[in-house]
Amino acid sequence: MTPEAQLVEDRDLRDAALRLFKQDLALVRADLHERGIGARLADRIGDGTLDMVEDAAAYAEANRGKVAAALAAIVLWFARGPILSGVAGLFADDEPEPDGIGARLKAINPFSRE
Repeated sequence: MTPEAQLVEDRDLRDAALRLFKQDLALVRADLHERGIGARLADRIGDGTLDMVEDAAAYAEANRGKVAAALAAIVLWFARGPILSGVAGLFADDEPEPDGIGARLKAINPFSRE
């Protein structure tokens, strides 16, 4: 093949590729004009969220014991203050505190509940 013929063939291929690109670009623009980027983004986020919820539900269904243990641990963690106070109340001595300890604690920490 002569260089001139190769050049003509290369130009034809380039022009065909450019026409194909312009057609694809026109389709994308028409599609974006029909449904905007915001709507597409909302649909994509909604689909992703729905998939994630379905996966989490499937995992929770398959691992009920682990999920229940995790939820119980979270509840106990947030309720640890009242639980520890209740346990401490069970083992607390009912003897009055030594003289002056409450006043000294109040002097050291004015924000204490004593």
